[in-house]
Order: sequence, then structure tokens, then C-alpha cells
Amino acid sequence: MTEISVTVPYEVQKATRELGENVRIARKRRRMLQGELAQKAGVGEKTIRRLEKGDDGVSVGNALSVLWALGLLSTARALANPETDEHGKTLELARLPERVRESGPNNDF
Repeated sequence: MTEISVTVPYEVQKATRELGENVRIARKRRRMLQGELAQKAGVGEKTIRRLEKGDDGVSVGNALSVLWALGLLSTARALANPETDEHGKTLELARLPERVRESGPNNDF
């Protein structure tokens, strides 16, 4: 069987490494062992090690569980927030019609 190799973009690799380092720092500031964090987050200790190393294969759910266990879930809520998506807002505005026609008479009394 042929194995398919998928290359993760450099920017994504960099972001996962930064997230891992940030999780490591947050864990150490709380004086938690990897095993303690894993237990609190409901994941395996291996998952914590992989996350802290910047492994891009750690699931989003596991990463969010770890952030929750560290009390940092609120920081993740800003990810892909449509209110801060300026590029998306611009594209949306570009698709709006220039004129809006009135519909027929409104007979709803």
C-alpha cells in the first residue's frame, strides 16, 4: 500500500511549536508535572509531551482540553473569530448587491 505524505505549511509548524512552548511555560508556572496536567485535561501524558514539542498531529480537541485544564481556554476562543476577520468581512461586503429592489406590496396587516 502506498503511503501519502502530507507536508504541513511552515507557518503551521511554527505556530504549533509556539503553542507547545506556551503550554510548557504555563504548565511550569503552575508547578504541574506533565502527568498531572494530562490527568486534569483527560488526555494521556504522551499527548502532553507531543503537544509541548509542537507535534501538529495533536487533535484540536486535546489541545483545547489542555488549555482548559490550564485555565487558558478563553484565549483560544479568539481563534478564527468572525468579528476579527477583516479579510472575510471585506469579501462579504464585495458580494453585496449595489441596489436592493423593493418586493411587491405588503398585504400583511
